[in-house]
Amino acid sequence: MARVVVSSAAEADYAEAFRWYAERSIRTAQRFETEFAGALEAIASDPQRFPRCDTRHRYYLMGRFPFQVVFRFHDEDVVVIAVAHTKRKPMYWAGR
Repeated sequence: MARVVVSSAAEADYAEAFRWYAERSIRTAQRFETEFAGALEAIASDPQRFPRCDTRHRYYLMGRFPFQVVFRFHDEDVVVIAVAHTKRKPMYWAGR
């Protein structure tokens, strides 16, 4: 199982999305949190199985929320670089 590290930028993306959901419904925010945790587990278990979004990055598409978890390999680790909304600012994370 790969070690998954969440970058500070991805952590900020996640916190912003979580806060947005929490302002509307704490239950929905909790579901978002649970689904994100599941995404990290799935990535850790087999990161190669997820599709590429460019030559360096892969992504996990969250099922119930319009977000993708973008990650890449760095040495022995898998680094999450963005928790990106699928309908806003495409590829904003490319410079990370």
